[in-house]
Amino acid sequence: MADVKITAEPRSEFGKGASRRIRAVGKVPAVVYGHGAEPVHVTLPGHELMMALKTSNVLITLDVEGRQELVIPKAVQREAIRGFLVHVDLLTVKRGEKVTVEVPVQTEGELAPGGGLIEHVLNALPVEAEATHIPESLTVSIQGLETGASVLAKDVPLPAGTTLAIDGEDVVLQVLQPQAEEPAPEGAAEGETGA
Repeated sequence: MADVKITAEPRSEFGKGASRRIRAVGKVPAVVYGHGAEPVHVTLPGHELMMALKTSNVLITLDVEGRQELVIPKAVQREAIRGFLVHVDLLTVKRGEKVTVEVPVQTEGELAPGGGLIEHVLNALPVEAEATHIPESLTVSIQGLETGASVLAKDVPLPAGTTLAIDGEDVVLQVLQPQAEEPAPEGAAEGETGA
């Protein structure tokens, strides 16, 4: 699991205008929550934060005026069109503490001959894991699965110390019958006008 260090600056200005000014200089407004403490409002360097967030459930060591805090991203707001970071909520965690997070599900292997289409019912699986050992992703084998087969949450292999945070009977992915293309009606070939 990635562990990234980022220096945060405390902020005392709030509201849309203050947030716009922060973003105009390449920084991102954020709030740190957790452990019954008052929320801490900070400003983070935009590029460093964007690079860190490329890793799902990244563990960040936040340096706030010399005080080190371990945090994970809880909510990330992006601008709808261009996708730049608008605001981030971070959750304080402690080493050894269990947290519930969503971990992306990846597939490996080939479907049975004759194929089918894989429908990801859940793109990420809610799990409980130790804060410093959150898996980056979970891999499930689709090797030899036939049309109509499904993979349940309880069938997804989890690393040691990680447990499901949903019902094991929930469907994660299923193999669907590919839809056949409808034949074009006779006489509707390209270039025919019917005149």
